[in-house]
Amino acid sequence: MPENESRCGDFRCGTIAIVGRPNVGKSTLLNHILGVKLSITSRKAQTTRHRMLGIHTTDDAQYLFVDTPGFQLRHVNALNRNLNRTVQQVLSEVDVVLFVVEAKHFGDADRKVMALLPKNRPVLLVVNKADTLEDKTQLLPFIEELAPEFAFAEVVPVSAKRGLALDELLHVIRGHLPQQPAIYGEDELTDRNERFLAAEILREKIFRLLGEEVPYSVAVEIEKFEQDGSLRRIHAAIIVDKENQKPILIGKGGEKLKRISSEARQDMEKLFDGKVWLETWVKVKGGWADDERALKSLGY
Repeated sequence: MPENESRCGDFRCGTIAIVGRPNVGKSTLLNHILGVKLSITSRKAQTTRHRMLGIHTTDDAQYLFVDTPGFQLRHVNALNRNLNRTVQQVLSEVDVVLFVVEAKHFGDADRKVMALLPKNRPVLLVVNKADTLEDKTQLLPFIEELAPEFAFAEVVPVSAKRGLALDELLHVIRGHLPQQPAIYGEDELTDRNERFLAAEILREKIFRLLGEEVPYSVAVEIEKFEQDGSLRRIHAAIIVDKENQKPILIGKGGEKLKRISSEARQDMEKLFDGKVWLETWVKVKGGWADDERALKSLGY
């Protein structure tokens, strides 16, 4: 019996999907609740590509957050069709859904995600970036405007970036979770292994440090991951779609790739709590994002 179950007779545990259009702050929300950077973030839309489980355990509940890809509207290929299927599958399996929107911004992209929301489980409207409103009296009319759009179980305004009202959000979520023991240990943060997390960290740096289009044509493949005590030796291939993207990633004198690798290594050392030796190189695989076999080998 998990220790936390014995502390509280009304222990709750369940899965919570975090959904919304790209770039509303889903991954930032998950990272702030967990207190660790687990899901990658970027100012560019549609950064998240994988279903990521983040585990948050308290004295009276275990929250199993599923950070989903933003519903893909921009690039139409096999990769994004797979990502959209992931969103739809997650919504059919979870106990609670968090539909994240940006305060005072609601449009067609939000409505397309709203159309996927299940009618047979509680959906909480999470109004993110509420702190950015200069006039806080604008928040209530915005929420009232959305009320007829869907039968939301509850509405919680938050700031994922600043960590505001997240305790209130957890309290509201807990009320909708089933009463059952914890599924994971108290210290577990995710169901993903370090190999996967290393690839995601490297991909985040590519999104943050490259121009607008190239990151969407990039994948990361960890070809070797070895651990010797607290030292991890990681060999990673950065895969691009076209030959002319290779020099953009490498940069003049290799400076761009060096910076991407250096920043990724530093984040890996923080997350893994140990030294990392990281070797990266760039490979060209034409059409990988439309090749089902290539996508499967890359974990999509």
